[in-house]
Amino acid sequence: MNPCELTASITAIANALACRLTTDQLNLLGAILTQLADTLLTIAAHRSICCPPQNSTDQ
Repeated sequence: MNPCELTASITAIANALACRLTTDQLNLLGAILTQLADTLLTIAAHRSICCPPQNSTDQ
């Protein structure tokens, strides 16, 4: 999937959810997904800084 297809798919999902959920439900889902994204980015940053991949020749 290329970047354009990815963003189009995400937009389609958002539109489908918006048609089926109330404003309160959308707010809650948005907050949950934002927290999930922030946590995933924190884990990825921690891994890249604190646990860099080991080079197999560095032994």
